[in-house]
Amino acid sequence: MRLSKATYAYAALAIAGAPISAGAQDKPVKIGVLNDQASVYSSISGPGSVAAARLAIEDMGGAMFGKPIELVFADHGHKPDIGSGIARRWYDVEGVDAIFDIYSSGVSLAVQGIAEQKNKVLVVSTASSRDISGKSCSPNGMQWGNDGYAVANLTINGSSPQPTSWFFLTVDYTAGHSIEKDAQRMIESAGGKFVGAVRFPLNSPDFSSYLLRAQSSGAKNIGFIGGGADMTNVIKQAGEFGVEKAGQRFVPFSLTTVEVDSLGNKVTGGMPLVFSFYWDENDATKAWTERFKKAFGKMPTDPQANVYSSVLHYLKAVKAAGSTDGAAVLARMKATPVEDFFTKGAKIRADGRLMRNMYYAEAKKPEEMKGPTDFVKLLKTYPGEKSFVPVADSECKLLKQ
Repeated sequence: MRLSKATYAYAALAIAGAPISAGAQDKPVKIGVLNDQASVYSSISGPGSVAAARLAIEDMGGAMFGKPIELVFADHGHKPDIGSGIARRWYDVEGVDAIFDIYSSGVSLAVQGIAEQKNKVLVVSTASSRDISGKSCSPNGMQWGNDGYAVANLTINGSSPQPTSWFFLTVDYTAGHSIEKDAQRMIESAGGKFVGAVRFPLNSPDFSSYLLRAQSSGAKNIGFIGGGADMTNVIKQAGEFGVEKAGQRFVPFSLTTVEVDSLGNKVTGGMPLVFSFYWDENDATKAWTERFKKAFGKMPTDPQANVYSSVLHYLKAVKAAGSTDGAAVLARMKATPVEDFFTKGAKIRADGRLMRNMYYAEAKKPEEMKGPTDFVKLLKTYPGEKSFVPVADSECKLLKQ
């Protein structure tokens, strides 16, 4: 498939550093960041994920096997065919060994199959479909940050610990359907009521008709499943419609610090967040955040921190294996606990799911903030075993072996 110049725009970044050691490997280590570079989710992943990958490369010395580590990036446009075309070209023609980020379930599922065919590596920083490490799991694919199951699980348990009623506004693509399905199952198993749902297209500017349906449902909670610019638009419009003042709680399921920052804590105060990284957690996260901000000019997001973590772990595995061979590197990655500035001893399960700690938090109200970036309060830590799909409920064949 021939891609347009605009669609396939990418850059190769060779980051120089002292050679580690020469060996049997006779080509440079080359990785790719594939994500949304300019559309609805670009502020959450986008160029910031590329900057995070560069920091990980720098922390590995910038070079390996006597050659600079190379980085390429591209925009998949949220289209599986475009993402697949880029991945095939990277793997087959340009010598890319591993692809990171994605931030699109449909593209992730398509690229994961290609990675398995070609003995390559795919690490998804954040994608919501449980199929990635579920019924479509692959020995070559991994999920590093949060996923739809964890978002539904922790948001429902954290924001409404008692049984209650829910109506959903759900983005009309694979990830949204997956989260809604998990949410309904959790609500009903806890004794609550799933009143209904309405689907909206990605990048919707007007949510008025959807909000009216949610309000007329009489549900105590209006759950929103979507993100990026859609999240920003619907939160603004929910405020204009007086959802909270009328006695219903507006509960976004994928709220990030990006939306809290852009909308302000006066608007988002009390809304839930689920993540694995927050810049103000401790001295280590604060130090890395300052470094990222110096390099990129903005505060890092959870997916961007997870790109750093996954790239660093991959490069450590390549160094230990002495090769970029997919099978050898994957074996090293899965045999070695993940250690970095915000990940401590997390292990990769057989289905590719990194069993890391997750946090339930809520956006602070303005009077609670101690500074301009003191956005959220961490309320509860959940271990991986309590956050992600239990082995008994998984459809992944790799967990049954």
